[in-house]
Amino acid sequence: MLETQHVASYYRNSPVLQDVSVKVGAGGFLAVLGRNGVGKTTLLKTVMGLTDRVTGRLLFDGRDITKTPTHERARLGIGYVPQGRGIIPRFTVRENILMGSFARSDGKREIPEFALELFPILREFLNRLGGVLSGGQQQQLAVARALSAKPRLILLDEPTEGIQPNIVELIEQAIVRINREFGVTIVVVEQNVNFARRAAERFVIMEKGGIAAEGAVTDLSDDLIYRHMAV
Repeated sequence: MLETQHVASYYRNSPVLQDVSVKVGAGGFLAVLGRNGVGKTTLLKTVMGLTDRVTGRLLFDGRDITKTPTHERARLGIGYVPQGRGIIPRFTVRENILMGSFARSDGKREIPEFALELFPILREFLNRLGGVLSGGQQQQLAVARALSAKPRLILLDEPTEGIQPNIVELIEQAIVRINREFGVTIVVVEQNVNFARRAAERFVIMEKGGIAAEGAVTDLSDDLIYRHMAV
């Protein structure tokens, strides 16, 4: 479904990613782990075409998208939930969700029912402004917006960061359901190792803009965590 081949990614002339090769199959679940500042967010932005320059190759469903504009990547079926959520505060919940549907290739503008099933509070708050929602509610809204594009792959950047524990559990369960029940491929940047172990099939650990370790999630040992993630 998604493959990066020896990718380097730059902000202006500064390389952030160097020689990054990552692969996730259709319907797979990949956790991207590592300390702060090692390039995890840049990896997701690179897949979305949001950095200044890329070398190497990016493949999505066998198609080379290295030079494909961001909006076309979204139309191909790549959804993105950024760190910070990116909610438009003066738009209603309904309007925020429908924004995602503009990336649909079939031209339909509708709120997916299963998004409201995953996050019932959004049904109740459809006419409320996005800016008055709590952090946890905004995160649910950001995921629902990504789902409205009918993506085949969703990139999530620390979706549970700074959210109250009861909402963290709801969001984690929703991400697992999106993957298991709806067959959407997931790539998630996450600091919560326990969630990665429960939900992911494979992992990569990043360090200094490269891949320090990778494998099946059953191989994600405490020793690897200590060596590459302990502060």
